[in-house]
Amino acid sequence: MHLFINCLAANLGSGLTYVHNIVPQIAARAELRATLAVPSKLRNSLGSARTISFLEMDIAAGAAGRFCWEQSYLRSVVQGSGAEVLISAGNFALWRSPVPQILLSGNCLYTCADFNRDLLARRAYRIWADTWIRTFFARRSVRWADCTVAPSQAFAETLQSWGVGKVVGIHHGFDREIFFADDGGLPAAIQEQIDGDALRLIFVSHYNYYRNFETLLRAVPYIKERLGGRRVQLLLTCKLGEKDSGYYSAKAARGLIRQLGISGDVVELGAVPYYVLQHVIRACHIYVTAAYAETFAHPLVEAMACGLPVVASDLPVHREICGDAAVYFPRFSPQMLAERVVELEQSLALREKLSDAALKRSRDFSWRDHLDQIVGLARRLKRGSVEYAHAA
Repeated sequence: MHLFINCLAANLGSGLTYVHNIVPQIAARAELRATLAVPSKLRNSLGSARTISFLEMDIAAGAAGRFCWEQSYLRSVVQGSGAEVLISAGNFALWRSPVPQILLSGNCLYTCADFNRDLLARRAYRIWADTWIRTFFARRSVRWADCTVAPSQAFAETLQSWGVGKVVGIHHGFDREIFFADDGGLPAAIQEQIDGDALRLIFVSHYNYYRNFETLLRAVPYIKERLGGRRVQLLLTCKLGEKDSGYYSAKAARGLIRQLGISGDVVELGAVPYYVLQHVIRACHIYVTAAYAETFAHPLVEAMACGLPVVASDLPVHREICGDAAVYFPRFSPQMLAERVVELEQSLALREKLSDAALKRSRDFSWRDHLDQIVGLARRLKRGSVEYAHAA
């Protein structure tokens, strides 16, 4: 089986996580060949394998430029590679693919009413218009692909509500060996910022609107009030400057920290190298997320693998991924978020129960199993299985 995997959209977040984890899994399989189209800046970090060919491509003009290039030229590139199945890993599919096509769709913002309301409330009209355009082509892409794969069943059901194309849910994986490979401990520069006597909460994400940082920040004063004299630290793996990703402005979040008087309680670590992340998570007591939109959330699995109890916004995908390893709260309620944190802090039995469930649940996610299912789907498409036939 020869797969062509279009990874040109893998620039940050889950896209990078996906590429870095799926490449070694493909390399370990003698029966697989793969051609990967990747941005040049990623190539050196992906190593080399006898069965994998890398095509380094740098497409200008962002997502729009990438989409136009793919629709104009990718078809001939796929044909020239000799691949039998195309895997489009960037939310957008190739129209009239020359071979059966699997679309990996993992952007819930195209289906999220909360995100649209949030953008309009912030007067972020440029992002709103850009999202509307992307949604149009994301919806067409589900129609163009022979099958669409979502990283959770919850998001698969959301895509199925569009009523176009075949959609299946296949969980992303987790590689324990890679995540826990480093035994060097917590770097001194990070250790110096951690208050050893505080209740330490952690949230792993670059700044954006849909991860709902503001609800998380507003919860901190409530937690401090309920815990009396107990110090509280919220650790973030980003810095809330004027801009974070160049797309979302963190100015309002920075202003909120000053307004709430919690500057001394919020630790902005900035981007944390992946090999260090386990040490940072293990230095904390509770993982928290107030995200109002999500499709899988890799940091949840990483936190569970470290044995941290989770306090998560009550989204179907969070319940699917965490199950009994988390307690949940209404996604826009800082008061209820605080209540859940205090509930955990004051109950050792509950913390231990969630920690045990977290360790167990984290073992249910495997990149090997993920690739098994993707390859199985590709083989069925190649055979022209009726079950996964194109449903345009």
